[in-house]
Formats: sequence, C-alpha cells, structure tokens
Amino acid sequence: MELIKRIRDIIEPTLNSLGYHLVRVQLSGQVRPTLQVMIEKTDLSALSIDDCVKASRQVSALLDVEDPIESAYQLEVTSPGLDRPLVSLQDYVRFQGAEIKLETVVPLEGRKRFKGTLSQTKEEIILLKPEDSEATVEIAYSNILKAKLVPQL
Repeated sequence: MELIKRIRDIIEPTLNSLGYHLVRVQLSGQVRPTLQVMIEKTDLSALSIDDCVKASRQVSALLDVEDPIESAYQLEVTSPGLDRPLVSLQDYVRFQGAEIKLETVVPLEGRKRFKGTLSQTKEEIILLKPEDSEATVEIAYSNILKAKLVPQL
C-alpha cells in the first residue's frame, strides 16, 4: 500500500492540473505487473480515448523520472466505466440512490456480499437497501472491502 500511496502522490497533482480526478491506482500481476490508473474528468463529462492518451503520456513521464516501481510493468490509464468502483466516502455521497454491489470485510447479518440501492451516507456509515430484504442495512465505511455501481442498461 505504501507504493500505491507514493504513486498517487507522484501523479495526482499533474492529473488534477490537466482536469482529471484520480479515482484509483491499482498494481496487479506478478510476472509483468500492470499499473492501472483510473481517472475521470473533474467536470464529470465523458472521458475520451484522447483524454486517456494525454493522461497516460504525462503519468508515464512522471513515473520514468521518479521510478517508484523497481521491475518492468505495463501502464494502463482507464475510465471508471459503467461499473465504476466506489473508492472514497465522497463516492458514496455522490452516488446516493444508485444500485451498487459491495463486499464487506466482516460479515453482517451472516453475509459479506450485498446488492441493493445506496440510500444514504451518514458520516462514516453507508445505508443500503438490499434488493432481497425490506430492512435497510447499516455498513461502516471501514468495513467495506470493495464496492461498485451496477450498470443500468
């Protein structure tokens, strides 16, 4: 996690100055790791391929200079997509009313996976109305392992 924080610190100011918000940085894979940098426009308009290319060039140049990753890796700059991950507390506030899937660290009511409507965010608590229940579930933000929007087709 320290490496991810370092990478965020290196690239986030430049991405912000270009008009992008850094959604997530993720490093995956063993043999030839992939560094995924997920961005969206700060004005929330549609992200184009040209935006991803522009951001990728800047991120690549910054990482070449700072060299935080010791081995060879592949850089991938992407948009959040329709099934956008929810990674910050502000995301839960922004997407209130949306259908989401989430997984908890510690089980709640005997389960870890939930799908339903994000009804409200109060401080560090997420209120979710599961699709298979009448009762609203209170989930501590710190107990969320991962969450994402459910695409509306």
